[in-house]
Amino acid sequence: MIIRQQYLDALNAFVDKPLVKVIAGMRRVGKSVLMRQAMQAREAAGISSKQILYIDKESLDFDGIRTHLDLNQWVQARKLNGKKTSRVYLYIDEVQEIAEWERAVVSLHGEGWCDITLTGSNAHLLSGELSTLLSGRHVVIPVYPLTLREFALFRKAHGNKENTEESFWNYVRVGGLPGIHDFSLQSPALGEFVRNLYSAILLRDVVGRFRIRDVSVLERVARFVLANCGNITTAKSIADYFKSQRLQVTLPTVLNYLDALEAAWLVRKVGRIDLQGKKNLEFHDKYYAGDIGLRNGLVGYRETELPGLLENIVCLELMARGYSVCTGQRAGLEVDFVAERADERMYLQVCYKLSDATTVEREFRSLDQIDDHWPKLVLSLDPHWEGARKGIRWVNLIQWLMKE
Repeated sequence: MIIRQQYLDALNAFVDKPLVKVIAGMRRVGKSVLMRQAMQAREAAGISSKQILYIDKESLDFDGIRTHLDLNQWVQARKLNGKKTSRVYLYIDEVQEIAEWERAVVSLHGEGWCDITLTGSNAHLLSGELSTLLSGRHVVIPVYPLTLREFALFRKAHGNKENTEESFWNYVRVGGLPGIHDFSLQSPALGEFVRNLYSAILLRDVVGRFRIRDVSVLERVARFVLANCGNITTAKSIADYFKSQRLQVTLPTVLNYLDALEAAWLVRKVGRIDLQGKKNLEFHDKYYAGDIGLRNGLVGYRETELPGLLENIVCLELMARGYSVCTGQRAGLEVDFVAERADERMYLQVCYKLSDATTVEREFRSLDQIDDHWPKLVLSLDPHWEGARKGIRWVNLIQWLMKE
């Protein structure tokens, strides 16, 4: 079992703190494995296995735990010697499958003897309910698909001897879901695995959770957004597209569907700011796929769409590194990403190759208009370039992705 150390370290930092830990992310990104690794870390630290309680809501063994009352009763029955003074570590996988789970979690947390860690596949479900009932007393640890560094490690662990560049091109094609490494990347079974996972996310985490009636329209919205990843996409532009196809879909419906797709981590919305006026630009969002392998499995992989896929990869990489991400605009010029983390900021332009003077001028000019001292990077797949221009650094994209 490969350890994704950054996530395990983030989780361990909050053990025995008065906070409910929430491991959140799309289905099959490795949340359950991370939870089991956290449990193993507790045992390695000397915690008795009797103090570790585990509920897996995708297992029939726990089918009887259906409501908050069932959950509370199950945990209360497993106090050590019936004493609340004995510390218990409770882990619940896919907690959203338990009706009104948050009521039991809040109650158990308030008693003080239960250290609680949850996983869930719906961002709004977790942040909404817990933010209301546990304001300031929970922490969300987002888990993303594999980065290129992790992808290369998984490939080696499964006996593949490809070099970094070969891993990169495989990564662009099949994405970062850990489960794909159980298949040959050329196997038809891999495509079936990806399509089945997409259907499960759509039906269970979107349709089921949000009680969506018109599934065909939802699927069309998802396909449109994923096919246009990296483009400025507004709800109105989607509604207008449907209208051109003689389909009447209202603007509120599109907004609701986009919100639901984002809640299931199937897409990631990136806002846009005016770097000159320091204000958010409403209704000019970009959407990126939560995993490019899922995206390619749904709408296909074409080399002509490579610039958007490279942007998508960089966006997810920045998020996995803990940055909040938006796109920028200054004096009518676009900046692909403005990334912020704690007290640092970074500006990035992403392109396929700096193949001619026009491309060089376009990519560097946007960053050159920004007059602050934060780092400015241009990332491309060129094997070599001059390195810097007017303080703006060029970095090979693959090398940047492989850095710790």
